[in-house]
Amino acid sequence: MQTLRHMAKIPTALTVLAGFLLVLLGATGCTSPTRLDAVPVAVQAKASVVGMPGVRYWADGDPSDFTRDALEAVQREREQLQRANYRGPLPPAEFLAISGGGEDGAFGAGLLVGWSAAGTRPRFKAVTGISTGALIAPFAFLGPEYDDKLKEVYTSVTGKDILEERGYLAAIMNDAMADTTPLRKLVRRLFDQKMLDAIAVEHEKGRILLIGTTDLDARRPVIWNVTKIAASHHPQALELVQTLLVASAAIPGAFPPVMISVEADGQKFEEMHVDGGATAQVFVYPPGLDIRGASQQAGITRQRRLFVIRNARLDPDWAQVERRTLSIANRAVASLIQTQGIGDLYRIYIAAQRDGIDFNLAYIPESFKTTLREPFDPVYMNELFKVGYDLAATGYSWAKTPPGYTAPEVEPPLPPKTTKVKTEKRSAARNSS
Repeated sequence: MQTLRHMAKIPTALTVLAGFLLVLLGATGCTSPTRLDAVPVAVQAKASVVGMPGVRYWADGDPSDFTRDALEAVQREREQLQRANYRGPLPPAEFLAISGGGEDGAFGAGLLVGWSAAGTRPRFKAVTGISTGALIAPFAFLGPEYDDKLKEVYTSVTGKDILEERGYLAAIMNDAMADTTPLRKLVRRLFDQKMLDAIAVEHEKGRILLIGTTDLDARRPVIWNVTKIAASHHPQALELVQTLLVASAAIPGAFPPVMISVEADGQKFEEMHVDGGATAQVFVYPPGLDIRGASQQAGITRQRRLFVIRNARLDPDWAQVERRTLSIANRAVASLIQTQGIGDLYRIYIAAQRDGIDFNLAYIPESFKTTLREPFDPVYMNELFKVGYDLAATGYSWAKTPPGYTAPEVEPPLPPKTTKVKTEKRSAARNSS
């Protein structure tokens, strides 16, 4: 969001000029980028990536496919444990959810690396990520041996490694204010075939890596099963995952959307995917999934812990807003995103309570005051990385509830009224005798 804030400062006069040019260019026949037709609503449920069916789920839809894949993952985990001569109950399952946040992803990266240094970082059963969290997720999933790469991403890159700003006319002639070709090159360099193969190995152990995007045509959140894509060993699997990592971080309007080719009923379509943060700042699993009920039905008994890293501050961010249209609109959007992020934490917390999962939350502390001077400012990111690292390396105190939430006190139950009535009747009978 901080990146979007910096890129949205277009003077009002230029906005008026852009409107005039829009009319002029329309008269001369200039066109914007083209695309194939979007998937019609009637066949959305049938649309799939060619050669890789079943590798994604609607986050707001029927969770049956997600449930089936999760149960199959548990079965693979059991088989792996049996091959290792383990005969006890299933070990605790620990989940990690990493939120969006642009440059603020440096906090989550630092926290994970510091957690490794502390020697207490779990081997997560499942990892999820959105936006910058999607870029962190593969490294977090594969473990501390990838900490050096994770640190490199959030302490060495600059804005030039992420985007190339376009001119003001991009607002009316193109699909975004910046070109993310540098980000695509960075993703291809860091996320290679070796990394995808390592993820495929973890799939066979019953582990799960998920990232989220937003299907802008459908205006719905999509969850992609990266471990399942890796395990498919499809020739296009690596390219698809690299594309999804860029798509999940594609801030609408600031970064170009990512077009994904799919098929439905024998016809080819294109879906427009953007930042997963357009529908959720962080996620764990579809809220329609009843983990407790599904586990009981499948005979699965185990402890579960959830760790949520919110790459943002949760306290109010005061600023004097200029009395200009874009400044007001940008500030309102920033407020909306922050509020959405807090709402996501409440939704996840309630689901965790329902499903008997221990909830743990980390977020950027109020004490961090460094100013972001430009998109992906290396000074800002290095200092924020260090904050996350130091907090985790010394034993981070995870919050047990979302901000502002007060858990109700549980009072001891009162004796049943029937017991009191019977006692009074016995006492009366005793007195009368």
